[in-house]
Amino acid sequence: MQYFTPEQIAKAKEVDLLTYLKHYEPQELVHLYGGTYCTREHDSLKISNGKWHWWSRGFGGVSALDYLIKVKGYPFIQAVEVILGRAASLPPVSRAPPQKEPRKLLLPEQNETTHQVKQYLMGRGIHPSIIDYCLAQRILFESKQYHNAVFIGYDQEGNARYAALRGTMGSFKGEATGSDKHFSFSIPSAQPSERLHLFESAIDLLSYATLAHLSGQDWRKVHLLSLAGVFKTKRENVVPMIPTDPPRRKPPPKSKRRISPAQRAWLDRINGQLAHDEWMQKQREYWLWERPPDKKSE
Repeated sequence: MQYFTPEQIAKAKEVDLLTYLKHYEPQELVHLYGGTYCTREHDSLKISNGKWHWWSRGFGGVSALDYLIKVKGYPFIQAVEVILGRAASLPPVSRAPPQKEPRKLLLPEQNETTHQVKQYLMGRGIHPSIIDYCLAQRILFESKQYHNAVFIGYDQEGNARYAALRGTMGSFKGEATGSDKHFSFSIPSAQPSERLHLFESAIDLLSYATLAHLSGQDWRKVHLLSLAGVFKTKRENVVPMIPTDPPRRKPPPKSKRRISPAQRAWLDRINGQLAHDEWMQKQREYWLWERPPDKKSE
């Protein structure tokens, strides 16, 4: 019975399937696109990124040894013998780990006004003063195309690295492309603090701040951090970073569209009406928050 040492078996496992097929069964290899291939015999067996997977059968592997055993049905000893018999003429196999490119955050274009976001958040019960704070700190803005509420998270250098999107006219929830959950939406404390409150979403965070504000508490005395949704992951070090005393933040991109004087006058009329509607909404919210409780009739 043929015998192979652990070193010989390890050498056989180093040969990847793509290299093996290119040199010894090129007629079996079919190029699909980019770095993806399949075999002529099994078109659902895809080869990419140093691995292979037989989708119609639901299994895969990494090496040519796996392929010979699982797909060709070779016994283990025979598969090792085939690989080692051809390994002398194979080029060196290098499997450098793939380089992860840094994520580039693609923020939606900023709208010129924030009326719709303000009305939406006040309708959710968020206090106007907290909304104004977020707008002033550039951690919240209204997108131009869909008028979504955009909640931004920054890194220590003041660069936007995360953006949660919340629809103001429906149930849409999402994240901007390139968002990094390590830098999710947060509000640091005004003074040094060792306390941190965690929330599932940005609106949950603002709701807590509203309740603290209405009860007479200083809602800026502790760090507030959104976890950007409840999610499961196998990655390490995914606890989001909350910047303490962040530097001056870079504003989100604004629209460069130019408008005519007639369009400006029309917008001024519309904005005036919206401002009046907003003032009326604030009065209604103030009355709902500040009115004394109804006395029960005896």
